[in-house]
Amino acid sequence: MSQRHPPTISVIVLTYNWPQALALVLRALAMQTVLPDEVIVADDGSTPETRELLVRLARGYPAPLRHAWQDDRGFRAGRARNAGILDATGEYVILLDGDMLVHPHFIADHLMLAARGSFVQGTRLRATERETARLLSGGTPRFGPWMDAYFRQRNAPRTQLHYGKRIHTVRWPWLARRKARSRKGGHVMSCNMAIWRDDLLRVNGFNETMEGYGSEDLELAARLQNNGLRRRQLKFAGLAIHLEHASRAPADPDDPTLPNNVILRQTREQGIRRCDSGIDGHVREALPDLRNHV
Repeated sequence: MSQRHPPTISVIVLTYNWPQALALVLRALAMQTVLPDEVIVADDGSTPETRELLVRLARGYPAPLRHAWQDDRGFRAGRARNAGILDATGEYVILLDGDMLVHPHFIADHLMLAARGSFVQGTRLRATERETARLLSGGTPRFGPWMDAYFRQRNAPRTQLHYGKRIHTVRWPWLARRKARSRKGGHVMSCNMAIWRDDLLRVNGFNETMEGYGSEDLELAARLQNNGLRRRQLKFAGLAIHLEHASRAPADPDDPTLPNNVILRQTREQGIRRCDSGIDGHVREALPDLRNHV
């Protein structure tokens, strides 16, 4: 990390109507070796059950816990995250999904690779349905080559491209630093990603014209790179287990005719640096710390 003092950290957790999983995510964040300066739950329209959970968990939570909620008008993950980014007070933003159980050194690992002029792309380990049920029942997350997860097979078909590799279940910080120097490989996924907040503001955050599942994270990464930022991989560190669940993805997320993929292609081909519909369309709300909720 290039700064003399570590940056302040805002973790933004995207959620939608799965409070049982969100509780486990927040518990894992509360047990970090390096605690975040705040956690903001970016809520894409959950029912009041999620708010009630957050109020309960906020009591005694080791960091400010905030809630940015929007109306449920379909899949608007980008807009939900933008609300969290706008209200974040940290210098460095870690994006996380509300179905990702992180390793105790997760934040420390992201800080290890935080450097100006770049953003960090982490990955995920996909728990099987059986392992997901165990974790949701209170089981302790297990990391390592023999964990119960979906792994990519040799000569894997396209359907397995987003499966992890067994070797990536091991935390080796020295190897993570070396891997981050590579300019090849990895997939952009906003379920585990870290970006300087001022860089997010510079590109106007997520493109809110991209509604429905898919490619909003790829398009954000394209604009960051069009601004000269380097994407750095985070593997062998920043470990996070993804809880298995039904997906809202279309049959073929890579279909070039899908509206979001049309926007993505334009961003790449035209070198677009800043989207028109993004963070600057929001009004800052100064979200209260739920620990002070009465």
